Amino acid sequence: MNVLKGKKIVLGITGSIAAYKACYLIRGLIKRGAEVQVVITPAGKEFITPITLSALTSKPVISDFFAQRDGTWHSHVDLGLWADAMLVAPATASTIGKMANGIADNMLVTTYLSAKAPVFVAPAMDLDMYAHPSTQQNLDKLRSYGNHIIEPGTGELASHLVGKGRMEEPENIIKHLERYFAFQEGDLAGKTILITTGPTYEKIDPVRFIGNYSSGKMGFALADECASRGAKVILVSGPVQLQTRYPMYRRVDVESAEEMYQAATSVFPDADAAILCAAVADYTPAHVADEKIKREQTGDMTLSLKATRDIAAALGEQKADLGERKVLVGFALETQNEQQNAKDKLERKNLDFIVLNSLKDQGAGFRCDTNKITIIDAKGETKYPLKPKTEVAGDIVDRLAEVLNQGK
Repeated sequence: MNVLKGKKIVLGITGSIAAYKACYLIRGLIKRGAEVQVVITPAGKEFITPITLSALTSKPVISDFFAQRDGTWHSHVDLGLWADAMLVAPATASTIGKMANGIADNMLVTTYLSAKAPVFVAPAMDLDMYAHPSTQQNLDKLRSYGNHIIEPGTGELASHLVGKGRMEEPENIIKHLERYFAFQEGDLAGKTILITTGPTYEKIDPVRFIGNYSSGKMGFALADECASRGAKVILVSGPVQLQTRYPMYRRVDVESAEEMYQAATSVFPDADAAILCAAVADYTPAHVADEKIKREQTGDMTLSLKATRDIAAALGEQKADLGERKVLVGFALETQNEQQNAKDKLERKNLDFIVLNSLKDQGAGFRCDTNKITIIDAKGETKYPLKPKTEVAGDIVDRLAEVLNQGK
């Protein structure tokens, strides 16, 4: 879901060395289908030329109140009404002060004061200037007016000082905009979705474990898809080296099946739905050695295993006991009797639907960027062709949204 497609963005650029990053912002916004109109301060033009910005946006850059000496002028009111969002990036201490105190001495600030759309501000200045009480007071004023202050390194819409004055990176600024519009407009807006993903590692000793080949890619694609559609995503991840594209409402990193069980069962009562995509170990060593096991000491070794707790079954029981409308989605990776095993799991674990994939299908399953799935519910099954996992995530979340919104 591309929430920025067709959005009209006013980009305000001020006199900061970070002004060159506006080019990357424009390119990223336009790539996502947004329409960008640049408004630049006189000082901003000292750092980047309007002709560069105009070439990127395919629109004349607005800087002065009057376009010509013949009385033609730019209407800051019309511009403020045109926008779906206003983004000031980079925002200097001077411009932040003017915005906070209504000093309308340039086109950018007058446009800001006329704007009816949400306003996002990405500060850019020296650390000492940023930390100065007057700057922080002005930022607090802007927050109190309902503006969104985007500070670096937070991963969320910032609401506190993080001790850094540099401007947040363009890609992350765009993520803030996407996140905002997704929460406002997505078909999962207001929903909390629990997603489990990745493998689990079951310790044998301090340096060895039982694991599997899960990369976590499918679960992370699902997390991003849900977040892009407005959901608050709680991501419980086994040990993988992946990051989501969208900020998560909460991320819990775990290692073992028991840790994932504890995290999932504690979160599920507060969730509207859960997608159980993790490849959780079915067995774990009955005893974990305190020290590394030496081959010279043991020779051949017999490993005693015990069953792990079944997360899907536990959440299915919670779903029944809570008596609330919750959607539970399971995954089944099978090598034989695929459909029948998946249907049995659907019924036994009180799932709303189950996503089946088979290791027999080339390009599906672990360590792939693609997947080929069948969605099975009580009414039947729907087969999908081989697709990138990002597109497969869209198919799964389409079904999730349909089930969640039934009866509305």
